[in-house]
Amino acid sequence: MYSGQLNTMSDSATQSDVFMEIRKKLQSCLLVLSGTLAKEPSDVEISTRPPSWLQIRTSDFCCIIELPAEVSITLPLSRELPKIEEDGLYMRLHVQNNDNAEVLPSLIISLKAQKSYVLACQSCGNVIVFERTFHRVLPLPSGNWNALVEDWCCHPDPFANKKLLPKEEDCLLGDTFILLSWHSVVNEALVKNSEKADSQQKFHENKFQKSKEVVHVTCQRCRRVLGESVSSDTVKLYITELIVKSPTNLTNHFDMENRYQFVENAVACRLLEISSVYSTFRFSIQGHDGKILLLLWLLNTDTLLVSSSKTAADTAESDLFTDNSITKHHSHKARNVIKILYLHCLTSTHHDVIEAWEKDIGVQPLTLPVETCHELIHILSTSNATLPSSMRTFQTFQVAFLKLRCKQK
Repeated sequence: MYSGQLNTMSDSATQSDVFMEIRKKLQSCLLVLSGTLAKEPSDVEISTRPPSWLQIRTSDFCCIIELPAEVSITLPLSRELPKIEEDGLYMRLHVQNNDNAEVLPSLIISLKAQKSYVLACQSCGNVIVFERTFHRVLPLPSGNWNALVEDWCCHPDPFANKKLLPKEEDCLLGDTFILLSWHSVVNEALVKNSEKADSQQKFHENKFQKSKEVVHVTCQRCRRVLGESVSSDTVKLYITELIVKSPTNLTNHFDMENRYQFVENAVACRLLEISSVYSTFRFSIQGHDGKILLLLWLLNTDTLLVSSSKTAADTAESDLFTDNSITKHHSHKARNVIKILYLHCLTSTHHDVIEAWEKDIGVQPLTLPVETCHELIHILSTSNATLPSSMRTFQTFQVAFLKLRCKQK
């Protein structure tokens, strides 16, 4: 069922007419214009206007790009690069950057002790935790800590079969989830559903399959999987399924955000945060059933991106850089993004790569609900399909960008 959805999505997505990748640390920008817009550099007029507006004009097209206030394109503007026929015209621009934007923290980073919170299902707004104050908010070890203990210890693992569970007023923070006491949850907000699942466990170099019972936790209203029951006293909730608010900012309802945008930002923030803490840049994304569905390799975190088409939905009237021959401009904001290499394992034939990543303790395992993993694959594939064709793959991996929400310092 999912593969059909993925194919439909890929067919409907098309390469952008204007693609701009700005590397703030390198102070460089790659601009790609499709062949339908320009054949030669002489066909393109590029101009700027303070504070940070960039106009790209051809004979029948005008695109206005709004950059962050601290980022600007400087003259001389462009250097032509070798032409790639299927992509169009490549140009290199020089950038000046003093951008101080901060990424908005994920749910895990934003939770603090001695503060009151309301947590709700991201899909429907059903309140899961109502005005709860956690006495302690503590981080858990990274997801592969058991494997690291095996490699570091010359004696049997002293932590084997021991679980780190919260007390009644605690909130424990994992890589992609939080652990709470069932006492924190609103009565009947969550429903338990049991099912058998195959989990992979490692003992030295040998692998074996073990069947276990997984108790999924679903939203009582929309029946979406939000986590799982860890014990009779503890529930695990995934950050991609929750929205959080302070009771002082709570109105009669939650403002429901587009699901794909929420997942995209939540995953991008966590990859950025985890890479900063653990200095690891490779991740294996597995469903809550234990099956690896995605391999991710974080490349760049200092990128601004513009990717647009002449038929983009955010086309707007503008009187900037006006010209009587051009009445409609395509106006876009450069977005903060992270650049990703990814390999989805649904139909992948690269079993040697997948197996090598499974064995590598430098790869950080991250667990999400299976449906959310599929949504993430959809997001990555959509991004990939809009890139210039020569930039979509790197060796066995595909290339994509995930957007980040930012605030100014």
